[in-house]
Amino acid sequence: MKRREFIKLSAAGCAALGLMELQGRGLFRPAVSQGATAGATPQYLPGSLGAKEVPSVCEMCFWRCPIVGKVKDGKLVKIEGNPKSPSNGPRVCARGNSGVQLVYDPDRMKYPMKRIGARGEGKWAKISWDEALDEIVHNMQKVKKEYGPNAIAYFDHGASAEFMREIFKATGTENYTNEPAFFQCVGPVAVAYLNTAGYLVSGTRQYIDMGNAKVILLVGSHIGENVHVSHVREFVAGLNKGAKLIVVDPRFSAPANKADIYLPIRPGTDTALLLSWINYVIQKNLYDKEFVRDHCNGFEKLRESVKPYTIEWAAKICDLNPNEMRKAIELLAKHRPNVAIHPGRHSTWYGKEDVGRHQALAILNGLMGAVAVPGGIYFQTPVKPGKAKGMEVEVEENTPAISLKTEYPYAEALGTPTANIIKATLTGKPYPIKLWGINGVNILQTIPNPYDTMEAIKKLDFIFCSEMLAGETAIWSDIILPDATYLERYDAIHTYDGLTPYLTIRQPVVDAMFETRSPYWVAHQLARKMNINVFPYEKEQDYLNLQLQPLGLSIEKLNAQGGILTFPSKPYRSRKELKLPTDSGKYELYVEDFAKNKLDPLPKFITVTAPPKGYMRLVYGRVPMHTFSRTMNNLWLHNEMPENELWLNDEVAAKIGIKDGDIVVMENQDGKKSNPVKVKVTAGMRPDAAFLPHGFGSKSPLLTKAYNKGASDQFMITRYENDPYVGSSSHRTSFIRLIKDGKTLDIPEIRPLPPEIPRFEIKKTA
Repeated sequence: MKRREFIKLSAAGCAALGLMELQGRGLFRPAVSQGATAGATPQYLPGSLGAKEVPSVCEMCFWRCPIVGKVKDGKLVKIEGNPKSPSNGPRVCARGNSGVQLVYDPDRMKYPMKRIGARGEGKWAKISWDEALDEIVHNMQKVKKEYGPNAIAYFDHGASAEFMREIFKATGTENYTNEPAFFQCVGPVAVAYLNTAGYLVSGTRQYIDMGNAKVILLVGSHIGENVHVSHVREFVAGLNKGAKLIVVDPRFSAPANKADIYLPIRPGTDTALLLSWINYVIQKNLYDKEFVRDHCNGFEKLRESVKPYTIEWAAKICDLNPNEMRKAIELLAKHRPNVAIHPGRHSTWYGKEDVGRHQALAILNGLMGAVAVPGGIYFQTPVKPGKAKGMEVEVEENTPAISLKTEYPYAEALGTPTANIIKATLTGKPYPIKLWGINGVNILQTIPNPYDTMEAIKKLDFIFCSEMLAGETAIWSDIILPDATYLERYDAIHTYDGLTPYLTIRQPVVDAMFETRSPYWVAHQLARKMNINVFPYEKEQDYLNLQLQPLGLSIEKLNAQGGILTFPSKPYRSRKELKLPTDSGKYELYVEDFAKNKLDPLPKFITVTAPPKGYMRLVYGRVPMHTFSRTMNNLWLHNEMPENELWLNDEVAAKIGIKDGDIVVMENQDGKKSNPVKVKVTAGMRPDAAFLPHGFGSKSPLLTKAYNKGASDQFMITRYENDPYVGSSSHRTSFIRLIKDGKTLDIPEIRPLPPEIPRFEIKKTA
């Protein structure tokens, strides 16, 4: 198009828009304009202008931002943030915006499918919903009869999985919830803060007031690459108000680029740094004495325990400059109590020391008095909708003689450790597991050692899943149930208990496509077929309206006010009124309950083995364009980032002859090889580690855009340890070297190890 034509068209477009008058204001506007003259034929507006607007809740990640879906002619054309939302307002991230492409992805599961080839082969036949549900009912009842209820296990995650959980609970199995989100992600940090502060400071959300902090400390958190809109907004608000930033990370991440102090720590030594800081503030009297005196238990035991951990000792272990370490902790102490010591979220790094690392963060937070004050950790403000009867199964769990949870005293509240489910399936010990149900999670791209998981699946009598897209889990399943997307269904009421509490609902923005069904419909049908007394409501709207009723609301009334109801918050407390929700009402610097369970009541430095000679540690993380493996096939996000790159230190690259953009294959300590992956040579990576964005390298040929794009970090993680508190699985305990043009390249050692840190030894097979 020539410039003159463009200007002419633009001018005509502006004139036309000037004549248009939107019918109504705010939500639910129709997709047509009034004609320039009364009685003229209505004109369709361009783009999303004039679209019907439906408030709902995003599920492109677990953060669940309130959104507005814009619909024209029954088709979703755009997604924006809900302007009524106090947390994200009209903003959504790239993933939230691209929900449109999830609905219209041509690779979606369209019908119930039954496997006709070998497991993993990816061959199915289309069947009816009745046939699919009957197969599931038959196999659940058969396995329960032959092996007992605990032979049934459920891997679940997210809103789509909640209704089906009740069906599994009704079987009497102890394995009715095994969320990879806990056992591969938040388990250790959740246990550490629950037992120190008395509440879940970090789980799905982190209750840390970065927007009002004078100093922010991030240990391994890369906010900004890990995008949750309201969280990023609070982080940016804090920086805009002048907060100083300290970042501890082996990689020069996006927040490291904004840091006042950046500490490029040796991977596996974070606890050493934190213990030395705890000792330093105690020895130098830099802690909040009033808070510790009035609101903490166990200070003297802590003081004695950390005495050996000096800054000089830690500097050698962590490979850091001791002066920078002192500068950082003094900066933090100077501005206490208004400091944000971020608790972290993904905490399954090294296994044995994971709970202790987050306990050390919680202790440092207590010593700073950063509790229930602006800038520190804050209290949740619960939002309580009404209840609808009959939505939960009441059944006694059939606890076996040897439970899969016994080994880990803090697993009970979170479910069954996924590693134990897989081991029991492989070995039949302590009891056989013969049936898996999976909903909302790609277990092969989430749980370490997917090779063991695939072998376990081969031993099952039956496996089924609910899926929107045919990822790795689907191609290994016997029956696939096609899920409606979050934009085509109702879910439970969604409440937000952070700094700006609110209540909203997820509701269909467009009609469900193909033969997909909502998770409630599926669970409701299974309950009927299995004679389970649960889910008495034929429609989701019935139980939602009952839950909204005590608030003087209905779905219709809530929608009429923009889809959101806000509440006042009370995140802070005066020191006089402060009472922690622990048994003692105080902040537990020494956790008596850990001692009772024969676990360390105070954090200790536990050495994490360093890479073997010739290898480097594999670390991984998020990118702003994707949520794990679940968004890799999304057209818009795929266009933004179709594949990942392996971050490699520039000195290492020079020594082994690798240039930026070269293609290599990773080989891990067990000889497992990756897809070919492009190298990003950078000075922003430590020489003893490599970084790979998570979720790429799909193994499912049915995902036409994502298949074999980039390399999977998960398929390189074949070695893991379980933490002794909750049984979560470590993800940063595997090592790699590189293969280029068929030649194996050993990684040179550029930063020598201190003698205190042993190397991992590769056992050679005979």
